[in-house]
Amino acid sequence: MVSHPRAKVHRMFELVEPIATVTFSEVPNDAFLAVGMRNYWDGYFAGRAAPLGPAPAGVVHAIFYNFADGEVARHIPWVWGKITPEEAIAVRERGSAAALRQMIGELADSPGLVRVADLATRAAVSAPTEGRALYAGLRALDVPKQPVARLWHAATLLREHRGDGHNVALVAHGIGGSEAHVLMALSLGMKAEEFGRIHHLPKAQVAAVVDGLRVRGLVDAAGGFTDTGRGTKERIEALTDELAAPAYDVLSADELDELVAGLEPIAAAVSAADD
Repeated sequence: MVSHPRAKVHRMFELVEPIATVTFSEVPNDAFLAVGMRNYWDGYFAGRAAPLGPAPAGVVHAIFYNFADGEVARHIPWVWGKITPEEAIAVRERGSAAALRQMIGELADSPGLVRVADLATRAAVSAPTEGRALYAGLRALDVPKQPVARLWHAATLLREHRGDGHNVALVAHGIGGSEAHVLMALSLGMKAEEFGRIHHLPKAQVAAVVDGLRVRGLVDAAGGFTDTGRGTKERIEALTDELAAPAYDVLSADELDELVAGLEPIAAAVSAADD
């Protein structure tokens, strides 16, 4: 077992994220609409929550962590009246693999992709599941045999393993889901009300979240970071990386370097297609 430096673990996050999140793109969305979902968010919740089984909205809300109150309940359990979790898993995998193949073009059939998928999968199925509900649900699924699908599946496992750990870091620092979005917005140089994941909420609701952070000394009068707020955000990110690291302990330093090098052109192609 090898303990890898934080910079390498964080680099894996940067590379895995665009590959895993092809699942939220047009091709998988169309696949969910074709089986009766009413809109993007029906497909999002059906696909992402499916590894948890027909869990009630309150459980999904708790595990996903960063949705405003009531948002999950607009879709769950309604979606389970149209599609089973098992069907949603299959729709998501097919649509995501098709989207990834489309985005990376000829890389999909390159000899190196099989090796990258294998290394990523070794890491993805090696991490501890304790305290990681969504990751554990994904680990219970069969690993796809087709290399492009296997790479997407591995990236999704690694993303959700890190995400489960990120939620732990947020809880440890007393930061709620909507508060986390405010801190993310400020770290990107945006006003809270402009941030994509909360801009749709009533302005008074966002203002109340910002006011709560101001009372705690994390946000200043102008709505920006205080030194304490910036430090809190940095500690959360550092702990998130620390908690994500065990997924990569199974790989040697050379294997992790090989995986990073192999993922870089794939992630770049996905990002370029997404742009």
